[in-house]
Amino acid sequence: MSRFQQQISCGLILLSITLLTACGQLNRLPDQTPDSASSDDTSFHSDITFQSDTSFPYMGGTGDLGLVIERTRGSVLIVNTSSQQAIRRIEGLGDLSHASVVYSRDQRYGFVFGRDGGLTKVDLLQGEIASRIIQAGNSIGGAISQDGRYVAVSNYEPGGVRIFRSDDLSLVADIPATELPETTISTNNQPVRRHSKTVGLVDLPSNRFAVSLFDSHEIWLIEMTDTDPQTQGIQPQVTKYTGVGRQPYDALVTPEGRYYIAGLFGDQGMAKLDLWEPERGIQRIMPTYGLKEKRLPVYKMPHLEGWTQAGPYLFAPGVGHHEVIVIDTRSWEIIKRIPTHSQPVFVMAQPDARRIWVNFAHPHNNILQVIDTKELQIINTIDAGKTVLHMEFTPRGDQLWVSLRDENRIVIFDPYRMLPIASVAAQAPSGIFFTSRAHRLGL
Repeated sequence: MSRFQQQISCGLILLSITLLTACGQLNRLPDQTPDSASSDDTSFHSDITFQSDTSFPYMGGTGDLGLVIERTRGSVLIVNTSSQQAIRRIEGLGDLSHASVVYSRDQRYGFVFGRDGGLTKVDLLQGEIASRIIQAGNSIGGAISQDGRYVAVSNYEPGGVRIFRSDDLSLVADIPATELPETTISTNNQPVRRHSKTVGLVDLPSNRFAVSLFDSHEIWLIEMTDTDPQTQGIQPQVTKYTGVGRQPYDALVTPEGRYYIAGLFGDQGMAKLDLWEPERGIQRIMPTYGLKEKRLPVYKMPHLEGWTQAGPYLFAPGVGHHEVIVIDTRSWEIIKRIPTHSQPVFVMAQPDARRIWVNFAHPHNNILQVIDTKELQIINTIDAGKTVLHMEFTPRGDQLWVSLRDENRIVIFDPYRMLPIASVAAQAPSGIFFTSRAHRLGL
């Protein structure tokens, strides 16, 4: 081979290497996980990127997927907790300023409840909106029935509960809330009767729902059995419990589905319904909690969905108090009041129930605190970032995802080391909802 041929050959080899390197750089997306999980590594990639090897229709399972609400742009992100990445953005979901999600039994579909009354069915495998309706003027959340056939929506305006088929979102039941004595003036200056706002809607065993009525101080038990087969749709059986306490503002069902518990904003204590013995009616529990104590300003209403149970104890946010209360479910008495950094919003347990994580209302919503469930005391205080709005554990508890609205990202913690390990970019993220919720009551 001549010297000229050798030079040409070497040049071609170098050119090939350069092209391969460039292609590799073009195809490689920025890593959203730090190279090192050391405790002093707090720098994260903030640019929004989508996983390069993810195409739609999505060919994987849905068990490690979830939806993240991007509240200011009316969109949701499909996220993958195994790769710790966002893999798709879906837009056109309306007002998501107070949005929540429930899932179909097969974890394929997420039903997104928007503040504008929108009910949107999202197909996680196709990565698109499967169906969308505007079912009311102002809604506050919803639930899916135990058998997965019905999706119920809790409405502020008009007050009541509307129930839809999960397959095609057709209306099957419209249950108006209790009419109130006062009226409002409509756009054409005509008086309109108001109905109570409905809150705390959850699914229950035996294909039932429970809901609280804020303005009329009631709890309703809705059974999805048709009381009048001759009438179009379904006429559920509704059992109404009145005088439960002033202004039930949110509620939960305990993990085994036995107790429905509503927090009372206008009264002391809480209202409890034993679903094994509903004929016993409502029982007031902890009626002296906070009695004769000055309530602090409530900047954000605590969420009872964020209550948590660890062994025999329930951990709940103290309304108007800077504390988490610990309730013994055997006696329904408070056994401890744990002082906290500020007013708690969500109180969430790791899946192994070893620790409780707490976030707080404005103006201290950058802080997380961690409670040891054995010692019943705070063991760590973490400055997580600007405006923590929500938290969600992966199904088996190896990760905690925390939304930071004002930093446009989600930070992922190792809950055992209590350290950040990764970050996912998102536009003003709020609620985080993983598909594992499909198999839990009350979520």
